[in-house]
Amino acid sequence: MLRYILKRLLIMIVTLWIIITVTFVLMISIPGSPFNSEGSSNATVQANLEKHYNLNEPYHIQYLLYLKSIVTLDLGPSIKQPNQTVNDLLGRGFPISFELGIITVAVAIVSGITLGIIAALRHNGIIDYLAMGLAVLGISIPNFILATLLIQKIAVDWELLPVATWSSPAHMILPILALATGPMAIIARLTRSTMLEVLTQDYIKMARAKGLSPWKITIKHALRNALMPVVTIMGTLLASILTGTFVIEKIFAIPGMGKYFVESINQRDYPVIMGTTVFYSAFLIFMLFLVDIAYGILDPRIKVHKRGGE
Repeated sequence: MLRYILKRLLIMIVTLWIIITVTFVLMISIPGSPFNSEGSSNATVQANLEKHYNLNEPYHIQYLLYLKSIVTLDLGPSIKQPNQTVNDLLGRGFPISFELGIITVAVAIVSGITLGIIAALRHNGIIDYLAMGLAVLGISIPNFILATLLIQKIAVDWELLPVATWSSPAHMILPILALATGPMAIIARLTRSTMLEVLTQDYIKMARAKGLSPWKITIKHALRNALMPVVTIMGTLLASILTGTFVIEKIFAIPGMGKYFVESINQRDYPVIMGTTVFYSAFLIFMLFLVDIAYGILDPRIKVHKRGGE
């Protein structure tokens, strides 16, 4: 297991280095300078600003300086946010984005698995059709369109919930609904299909023959094996949810990283764009690593072997 973890850590480092390099190349490929919109035609002022942010250095020097900043965990100052560093913006915005993302993941998993189990146990019944119809709608409607509809109907027309910010539990409901509906629908459909397959297995028939209660059969015997495909897609779902918060944060005026990331793109704030991209990439790579570890916890049959079946 230790050898496997070390190997995965090496792969994670190489993957992150590739992401850093690609992001840097994309940034320097953008024509112009972030100071072109400053409204100043003074070439001396722009030259001094570029020198201050090391933008006058050759590209390979800028690249090495940026690698150094990542290794030292100092992502540098923001170009457009006065007296603010990228670390400051991450420290202020990421906890809110993480809270939104983790609550959304929890809601999507719990509601999706529950809906999938109910649909499987009521196979070809009205509950099954309603649950899968809801799942199809959830997959079909993009979260930013759903967010707009929720704001219009629930917040504006019916005035049931507040529409923006992140200051109370009531403010969290609409953005969480907008983000969680799609992943919930995917998990529900996958759980239903795998549960239907698992419930036909011989060991489930044996458990029924022994007189075990339907609840015990479903939760203890069937669900654990049915969750394996769900765990398989959790890495992709986590990535889509955590990066999808950017758009939802902008729509609902949530002061998370989405606000700073979107503004940094509009303002061409290179350090914030690159710092946010690298930070989220590292976070998502780590989450994928945890998903791999979860395989062995859910299914003891999954073991780590050396090459050649040793």
